Amino acid sequence: MSAKTTAPAVPRSAHRAGRQLHGGRLTYAILILFTAGSLFPLVWTAVAASRTNERLAQTPPPFWFGGNLFKNLKIAWTDANMGTALLNTTIVAGSIALGTVFFSTLAGFAFAKLRFRFKNLLLLLVIGTMMIPPQLSVVPLYMLVAELSWTDQLQAVILPTLVSAFGVFFMRQFLVEALPTELIEAARVDGASSWRVVWHVVFPAARPAMAVLGMLTFVMAWNDFFWPIIALTQNGSPTVQVALTGLGRGYIPDQSVIMAGALLGTLPLLLAFVLFGKQIVGGIMQGAVKG
Repeated sequence: MSAKTTAPAVPRSAHRAGRQLHGGRLTYAILILFTAGSLFPLVWTAVAASRTNERLAQTPPPFWFGGNLFKNLKIAWTDANMGTALLNTTIVAGSIALGTVFFSTLAGFAFAKLRFRFKNLLLLLVIGTMMIPPQLSVVPLYMLVAELSWTDQLQAVILPTLVSAFGVFFMRQFLVEALPTELIEAARVDGASSWRVVWHVVFPAARPAMAVLGMLTFVMAWNDFFWPIIALTQNGSPTVQVALTGLGRGYIPDQSVIMAGALLGTLPLLLAFVLFGKQIVGGIMQGAVKG
């Protein structure tokens, strides 16, 4: 007489583990609402750029596109010298992003895994600089730039921001968890030098955080207005934000042309996100999983 074998009971959580979760109607409604709210400024900028200044002054304002978009874009491109401004901003934002990612990763690795004197004190000093308002350093920084004869030159905007305290702290917090100490010790045992450890161990482990930091830094540098308007001029080597100030001058500023210039300055960021958005989001998710 054979004994019956019974299969062990499988918990309900195991059945639900492989299923794809679906949001309810309320979830989709909230997502649609937030998406519409996020896209509204961009859509309104495009609508305003396609209208005339007289139509924008009327009540109620227009809520659909007009026929003057390309005309206003051409005026903004010519009056603000947007070709030069876009090139300068790409150089400035790209250099700042690369420099910040590189130096912040090196400093973050040092604070996370290396041992040296006064490490905690130096880290506190780095974090403490984040509490200082940037307006306090404008006068001495401008005096230094003027002494070096860098006024109205791109290096006056690039070099002071090649490393940030936030970037150092961000990379340090990521590498503490994402980079095992045993991996560094194994590389040392194999005879790897410090630079080889950084290049072949630290950089691959920090790639998700480097992508996120590079994206944030590039966007911040692209949209920066405070220091570039002091160090640069519209007729010299302007960035996009400095060039746009020339569109608002006059007894009656043409708001449609200003909006067209703002649209021109925003399109490269949108294009970069369309091309690299998948990699950026993947880096954010990978970093979240590792953390």
